[in-house]
Amino acid sequence: MIDLHAHTTCSDGTDSPRALVNVALTRGITTLAITDHDSIAGWQEASNAIRAGLKLVPGAEISCLTTDGISVHMLGLLFDGADKAILQMLEETRDGRIPRMKKMIELLNADGIDVSMDDVDAARPEGATLGRPHLADALVARGFIASRDEAFQGLLNNDSKFYVSHLAPTPESAIAQIRSAGGVAVIAHAFASHRGEVLKSEAFTSLVKAGLNGIEVDHRDHNAQERSMLREIALDLGLVVTGSSDYHGSGKLNSLGENTTDAQEWERLESMADKRRVVQA
Repeated sequence: MIDLHAHTTCSDGTDSPRALVNVALTRGITTLAITDHDSIAGWQEASNAIRAGLKLVPGAEISCLTTDGISVHMLGLLFDGADKAILQMLEETRDGRIPRMKKMIELLNADGIDVSMDDVDAARPEGATLGRPHLADALVARGFIASRDEAFQGLLNNDSKFYVSHLAPTPESAIAQIRSAGGVAVIAHAFASHRGEVLKSEAFTSLVKAGLNGIEVDHRDHNAQERSMLREIALDLGLVVTGSSDYHGSGKLNSLGENTTDAQEWERLESMADKRRVVQA
């Protein structure tokens, strides 16, 4: 089984990189991508934990914003982790998350929801990329909500009055950096409408011109109609179709391997990188 989207404690997952590898082995995953938000901090630990039967795909999920303010997540896979330009982009995106979090906390406080930056820091593993899931965990700890899922269906949804965007590259810029660093770019959960406003179908033409390689079609947050539409777009534009879990450990309901990528599609995608960077024992 090939799962090309999973998170660790280096962003908003609950499994360490080593634990993620162990879970993948027990679930029968044969190829796994580690794609923490705006970070490659988990690559080394995960690589060191690899054993026979599992191949590791180094990657990151890059937070992007279109020029008209739509949130887009771009999976960068198989890029050179020593490339200075992409590392700078990831660092700048991480830095932009701090003022955004403080503003969201201010909005919650103004509405009578007593949560603080200290609460969020207490809920965030050391070194993890700051994100809404850590605010959700803080709200759970303070008793305002029952779970992360409840938070993202309400208080922290993209359409919520408490939502604040942060400085981030455009999808086209992120794609360009990924490709320049030798990797491949796959747009994640592009039609997950329950998360908020999503891209229009015609926007994919611009992404392809920038170098987009694939579309994450089979994802828990896409219904049957959304999957069908994305599959058709991928076929029309010659893009690779992927499927993945977007696993976060106990932080979300997503189970590792619940959606997977066809082996031929993965082979096609991997061939588009400038060199082989899959890690194996």
